[in-house]
Amino acid sequence: MRQILRELKNHAPFTAFGAITGIVLIVVIILFNVLSQVSRVSSIIFYILHPAHVVLSAIATTAMYKLNRTDFKLLWGIIIGYTGSIVIATLSDSLIPYLGELLLNLPNKGIHIGLIEEPLIINGAAFLGILIALLVPKTKFSHSGHVLLSTWASLFHILMAIGQTVSLIIIFPIFLFLFLAVWVPCCLSDIIFPLLFVPVKETREK
Repeated sequence: MRQILRELKNHAPFTAFGAITGIVLIVVIILFNVLSQVSRVSSIIFYILHPAHVVLSAIATTAMYKLNRTDFKLLWGIIIGYTGSIVIATLSDSLIPYLGELLLNLPNKGIHIGLIEEPLIINGAAFLGILIALLVPKTKFSHSGHVLLSTWASLFHILMAIGQTVSLIIIFPIFLFLFLAVWVPCCLSDIIFPLLFVPVKETREK
């Protein structure tokens, strides 16, 4: 528990920064009245951001395990990196945003699961991230980038459902689901999940 709390504390600034950029982005879209244009290309943007998120998530998850496991085993590293990135990225980018769309009854609500809709791209992204982590295990940059991309991927999943206009009343609930989609799954994927497979000892972070 001490390990997990220490890692959460160390990564909090990156997580906060990523969430704030997502909020700023949606405010800019609304203020400049380009919501309809952005909504039309949201699916394309989502399928750029989601695989990129999977890559960085796989890097962070695999690297966290590799750096903290003295008897590191390659097969376990691959399994943990793949599971942590695919499952949590789907939860963060697709399932939580979709739950928000359902509760807010957005007009074009729908669930977009990358592993099902684009399996080659998503699996390739996961294994690319694992390979990078095995060669150069770093956690700080990959986690901060992961949080940033997760925020934007979640946002564009929601933007696909909004349609042409948005009421100011639902902006704050959207912000709430955006925060939930980033803070909980990303920290779970990059920090808590890989450390569950590490014996109690001092963690290392690079």
